[in-house]
Amino acid sequence: MDVKTALLNRKSTRAFLDKEVSIDVINEIIEQSKTAPSGVNTQPWQVAVLTGESKNNLCNKFEEAFRAGDKGSMDYKYYPVEWKNEYKERRKECGLLLYSTLEIEREDKERQIDQWALNYQAFNAPVILLFFIDKSMEKGSFMDYGMFIQSIMLSAVEHGLATCPQAALGEYPDIVRQELPEFKDKLVLCGLAIGYEDKEHIVNSYRTTRESIESFVNYYS
Repeated sequence: MDVKTALLNRKSTRAFLDKEVSIDVINEIIEQSKTAPSGVNTQPWQVAVLTGESKNNLCNKFEEAFRAGDKGSMDYKYYPVEWKNEYKERRKECGLLLYSTLEIEREDKERQIDQWALNYQAFNAPVILLFFIDKSMEKGSFMDYGMFIQSIMLSAVEHGLATCPQAALGEYPDIVRQELPEFKDKLVLCGLAIGYEDKEHIVNSYRTTRESIESFVNYYS
């Protein structure tokens, strides 16, 4: 598979098959992705691979906290405190497209909550990757981490797998550190759901739009 095809085929998948993913395949994907660039070769990534009971226990605690009204608190601010209009509009469109695809009405709060709760189950993917970083690292390492995670997602496409990068899996960092005490001194960045796409599920027909390059690229000569 060429890079262009992998880039165009990658999407945030929100329904997965109940089909095991080989740890050997996960290891191969990570092995390939560790070649991502990082400032002065710091390689700031630290990864936990969760499957089976470990994955289910963590996800159930996430969902329990969410349904109890705990909004969580990430170790860093992922989103702006005040949204500029252009970003606010894209955020709004993203949610509306998802709910319209699933035929969830604005007034149907129960279905909206149930759909959002699936975030904390990693959309029932068989594998979760959780990403950690030393608290001493700065914003440049966050940029490095983005390239590493994108590399994982593109490699997964080549291996016939689907992914969904999830800030939601970093919303309850204290739960993560309680379940994975070896990371107790680390910052929880986010997670990645990974598995085989359920191509029959309507949610996976959902696509977000992209701006034309003319709207964000300036040329100088």
